[in-house]
Amino acid sequence: MTNIGAFIDLVGTATAETLAMVSLSTLLSLALGFPLGVLLCVTAPTGISPRPVLSQALSRVVNVLRSFPFIILMILLFPLSRVVVGTSIGTAATIVPLSIAAAPFVARIIESALKEVDPGVVQAARAMGSLNRQIVLKVLIPEALPALVSGTTLTVINLIGYSAMAGAIGGGGLGDLAIRYGYQRFRSDIMAAAVLIILALVELIQLAGNRLSARLLARR
Repeated sequence: MTNIGAFIDLVGTATAETLAMVSLSTLLSLALGFPLGVLLCVTAPTGISPRPVLSQALSRVVNVLRSFPFIILMILLFPLSRVVVGTSIGTAATIVPLSIAAAPFVARIIESALKEVDPGVVQAARAMGSLNRQIVLKVLIPEALPALVSGTTLTVINLIGYSAMAGAIGGGGLGDLAIRYGYQRFRSDIMAAAVLIILALVELIQLAGNRLSARLLARR
């Protein structure tokens, strides 16, 4: 009974760490990536306020950041994690590289979602005298909301995968549990539990995202 209790505590703690990492890094990556995605859309050659030079520069920065493998990026960001949270190991330290790694992905998702909005709707808002800020806040974002929810769902799922990889270098959570307790200590039951929980989280988040996106689409 003691072994079962210890097993449940171990898996429960790792799951809580993963949920904390993913939740906070999702919020931070949205805070970083959402404005960047809007700026990429607005300043594009076909955007409502074309700035080709700025758009190209931002696009290249996003592409460079997206091309970095997460493990390498996390190692490079260890000093920043140490400055921000006081350590480069553990759950709190992992949130910093997770957020920065996901931000370019979020920016591209936001940009793509906003660009899918019917140009006729934007032109109608422009004809009524709407300012660029009003077009973004009252036309582009509301019209693109179902796609934005779907994109955010993909971001969360990617972050779950990233958080699992972070376990390979002391990031905590289910990935760390699977590697340190499952693989290195030859505990197949712990590894299987970690994998099953990750799969369950992905499935639940995908299901919730699909339903919310469908509801928003039905209300349009």
